[in-house]
Parts: sequence; C-alpha cells; structure tokens
Amino acid sequence: MTMEQLSKQPEKEKKRVRLTVAYDGTNYHGWQIQNNGITIESELNRCLTDLLREPVEVIGASRTDSGVHALGNIAVFDTTSRMPAEKISYALNQRLPEDIRIQMSEEVEPDFHPRYCDSEKTYEYRILNRKFPVPTERLYSYFYHYKLDVDKMREATSYLIGRHDFASFCGSGAQVKTTIRTVTGIEVFRDGDIVTIRVSGTGFLYNMVRIISGTLIEIGNGQYPPERMDKILKACDRGAAGPTAPAQGLTLIGIEFF
Repeated sequence: MTMEQLSKQPEKEKKRVRLTVAYDGTNYHGWQIQNNGITIESELNRCLTDLLREPVEVIGASRTDSGVHALGNIAVFDTTSRMPAEKISYALNQRLPEDIRIQMSEEVEPDFHPRYCDSEKTYEYRILNRKFPVPTERLYSYFYHYKLDVDKMREATSYLIGRHDFASFCGSGAQVKTTIRTVTGIEVFRDGDIVTIRVSGTGFLYNMVRIISGTLIEIGNGQYPPERMDKILKACDRGAAGPTAPAQGLTLIGIEFF
C-alpha cells in the first residue's frame, strides 16, 4: 500500500466511555497518579491499556485521597476499540485488582466531562462510636470512644446547608479560585454503634467533608454547642474549625449528573 493510499484511509472513530468505579482505598495513594505509589487512576490506565491494546488515560470526577473509599466514583476515557461499551466493565474486572471493581460501563456523548458537567456528589463519613474498637471496622470507619450526641450534631449541620464560603473547611494546600461551595443536604444518624454523616453538594473543597466531620465530632462530644458551627463558618478561617477526620471513615457514595 502506497503512502497516498495510507493517508486516504479513514481514521478510526473514537467513542467516549463512562465507568462507575467502586474501590477500597486502603492500599492506594489516592485516585490521582503519584510518583511514589500505586493509585486508582494508574491501575485503571494500566488495565484499560492492556485490555484495549491502545494507550488509555482516564479522567476522574473525584480525586479521592489516600485511604478514602468509593462506591460510585466516575471516570471517562476515549477509545477506538470496537468492543461494546457495556461489555468493557466485564472484561476490565477480570484484569483489575480485587479491591477495584467497575459497576457499570456505558457510552456517553463525546463532550461529557465528569469534572465540568453539573453534578451532585454524596459522601458518607462513618464513626464507630463505642467503648472498644472492632477489628473488622478499622479500615472503613473512624473509632471514637466518647459518646456522641447525634441530636446536637444534627442541629449543627443546619448552618452549613446552602451556598456559603467554606474557607474554614478547606485543607491547606488547596489551589482553588474560590472557596464558595453549595451543600445541598447533610444528615447525621446512628445505627447501633455506627454514627454516619452523609453530605451532599455540587462541589467540595480539599478535605472539606473530613473537616466538617471532625468539627461535628467535637460538637457531638460536648466540646462546643451546636450554634458554634455558625461562627466557625463565618470566620472563613481553617483554624476556627475542628480537626480533619481520618481518611478511612470516608466513602464517596455516588455522583448524580444533571
């Protein structure tokens, strides 16, 4: 075949595929590719490249930290493979480590971008609130032995609903244009020894949910009254809020696109 004939060959048509990804973040250095360790993103890229026999780089919706888990993070990638999009999940799960599993794969519009499309993310922070730890919970909850008053924690969340400047709940090192975010809902509930903080919003700052959780724990143990949350929010000062709760208690439940 001559060079002229090669140049006239049609380019393979690309398609964009969306993955719903669940993972146990214990053994990973977060989502985003790092020089110093294995990440969720690097494993997805490696296995997809092997499966589809072409270089693949995924784009993730939420770049979760080291030790944070997910039931429904979202990633997209472009491919020229003829494999049907809905079949990729089955084949990919055969290659991925056991602590990463694709829940769904589907073709989406070429301009769909998981970080720029309007969406609502939901996170849960789990606290094991009892006298002694339970070994099987150590990787998926934060053990806290002082009794937490869930009613006071729930009262404090009312100040956070809506569009606010959440600078007090932004971890150091964040590179953002604005610290204004919208929280659409917060629930606090107890089921036996587990206290769960469920937070939904259209976007979150670095460590925002973990700092909110750390602050609610301090209110729940009686260190501050619930109305203190209003002053903390209005201070727009990281030093005013509570500690950053440990990573293992946090799970990204899911992302809903509008």
